[in-house]
Amino acid sequence: MNPVDMERAADEAAEFVRRHISQPPRFALILGTGSNQLADGIDTETVLDFETIPHFPASTATGHRGQLVLGQLAGQPIIAMQGRFHLYEGYSIDTTTLPIHMLARLGIHFLLVSNAAGGLNPQMVSGDLMLIDSHLDLMFRTSPNLSRPSPPRPSLRSDQYDRQMLEDGLACGRRHHFTVHRGVYAGMLGPNYETRAEYRLLRRMGADVAGMSTIPEVTVGTRYGMRILGISLVTNVANPDSLQPTSGDQVIAAAQAAAPKLKAVVIDAISRNA
Repeated sequence: MNPVDMERAADEAAEFVRRHISQPPRFALILGTGSNQLADGIDTETVLDFETIPHFPASTATGHRGQLVLGQLAGQPIIAMQGRFHLYEGYSIDTTTLPIHMLARLGIHFLLVSNAAGGLNPQMVSGDLMLIDSHLDLMFRTSPNLSRPSPPRPSLRSDQYDRQMLEDGLACGRRHHFTVHRGVYAGMLGPNYETRAEYRLLRRMGADVAGMSTIPEVTVGTRYGMRILGISLVTNVANPDSLQPTSGDQVIAAAQAAAPKLKAVVIDAISRNA
């Protein structure tokens, strides 16, 4: 998809969704594997299946409902994506990031992105949350340049994740007495889980968790000047010396167990920035 086609696709998708919105939203959620419980807590006005939105394909990933939920959360109008498009599903970088281009046209200022991720840091346990402080982009994909000017980029790549929102999220965990880590997310192309050699490599590179999403969305959101909070739900912690098989169902179950913590952090972030 060339830049002009991307612009047209994003414009048409945004115009379709805009017809179903009663109040202009400033907040958007991207809910990863096992995070559907949070969307269930939204005061829902409209639910749009992805395939009804112009240029959106169906979501095929396990644990992703493939819906856009429009409504209110913490008293604020919100758009929540129940599911996303992954590069490992065979989608191009253009399709993977199309929702972010659409959200920018709908006036989104705050992007809260969640994912299910495998833990690499031995201090973590299954069910913990980690707020993304920085990331390692090992997907080796880039997003196309847009034909229209985008807002100035941050002066530092580390500014992709909002410092204040990260600190507020850590404080939220302390108030509610659950563990919230901060750390580095390694984005892998997938679709396979990592080998024990790859786990060792990622840990030596400074990664705390590994997953197969988020980075393309964050990269595009940053270009639009969105304030971004990245949240990883730690589904399992890998021990390369005694590596055990991991299934998609196990990942979903662990992510669902962490969902109440995710909800607390998300609602706190929305309330503080309302």
